[in-house]
Amino acid sequence: MGRTRVNLQPIRGRARTGLPALLLGAALLFTTACSAGGGGATGGGDDKNGGAGTGGTEASKAVVSVKPDDGAKEVATSGVLKISTTGGKLATVTVADTKGNAVEGRTSADGASWEPDRHLASATEYKVHVVAKDEAGRESAKDTSFTTLTPANTFIGQYTPEDGSTVGVGMPVSINFSRGITNPEAVEKAVTVTAEPSVPVEGHWFGNDRLDFRPENYWAPGTKVTVKLALDGVEGRPGVYGKQTRTVTFTIGRSQVSTVDAGTKQMQVVRDGQVLKNLPITAGAPSTTTYNGQMVISEKYEVTRMNGATVGFGGEYDIADVPHAMRLSNSGTFVHGNYWASSGTFGSENVSHGCVGLRDVRGGGNGDVPAAWFFNESLIGDVVVVKNSKDKQIAPDNGLNGWNMDWAEWTR
Repeated sequence: MGRTRVNLQPIRGRARTGLPALLLGAALLFTTACSAGGGGATGGGDDKNGGAGTGGTEASKAVVSVKPDDGAKEVATSGVLKISTTGGKLATVTVADTKGNAVEGRTSADGASWEPDRHLASATEYKVHVVAKDEAGRESAKDTSFTTLTPANTFIGQYTPEDGSTVGVGMPVSINFSRGITNPEAVEKAVTVTAEPSVPVEGHWFGNDRLDFRPENYWAPGTKVTVKLALDGVEGRPGVYGKQTRTVTFTIGRSQVSTVDAGTKQMQVVRDGQVLKNLPITAGAPSTTTYNGQMVISEKYEVTRMNGATVGFGGEYDIADVPHAMRLSNSGTFVHGNYWASSGTFGSENVSHGCVGLRDVRGGGNGDVPAAWFFNESLIGDVVVVKNSKDKQIAPDNGLNGWNMDWAEWTR
């Protein structure tokens, strides 16, 4: 037991003398670490991120500004989002909604500012991430978010042709808006129409609620057309915003252009440059002539009712079962089957109230008669040209008939 007490004493002695030495070493180490960041010869290397790093690197001189302010609500969908920097140039700008849909934009030539290419969507939260660099390459970053307004009044565009359809070479893109538009430039910018193979496509306004698009000449057969409606958030008139985002595609089928000669009372059907058939017709009577001009088939009905009262001929006719009817104008011009006139009428007399009539049978069940044949061979979007009628040319906005306007006027 005596040896045990003797052996404990040196151990206690070493513990008492070792503690001050350890504390002194730790203090010296702490002092050295602090001194290393002080900009002396022992300093570290450059901080490439421009933050408060080691080595005495100064903060970036680039200062980022984002409008609207972080956390802003009820932000207007256009004219408000602006990103800029002083003391440097923008290196990265990312604006996206919470679903990851990016907002495209442009940085100015001097790198000092950025603005979006288009309006923003309504009732949407956006997150902004910006990085700018000063002349020394040091970075400064800023992250913000904001939410756009929720509109009390909205509008949509009702479009034709239908998504996924195959149509004739004369088919325009026609959009009818549910509210009158007083800011047509913003609305038209939100609609893009592209074609493959590529061809210039231009829009034209008919009044304040209809916008049509077409190329200079009829579409080429086989063309694929894509329509993008990015109307959500567009202020079409004060306090009225679009609420529609949609992509529509359609295909141009074969080329079919039929020419009605009201003088000879014949219609020639030409497909892809080859004459398919010549059909005898009856056009408008002398007191109710048929419009001249290029007309596009916009609707097809195997059977429909035609009542003169709906087009200004009250009491003159009301036929409940007109077969093989294809609309050419909003005002009531059709190519349709006619079973009530004698077969000798077609090709010899003009007796209609402005329509183009083809011989047919009641019920339209006989596919061999001219009206049934033409109906079956026609697409919505096919062109019917009427000439030599003693009437005026049809108005471009009376149906899908903008082809009656020359290109210079269309694009004006």
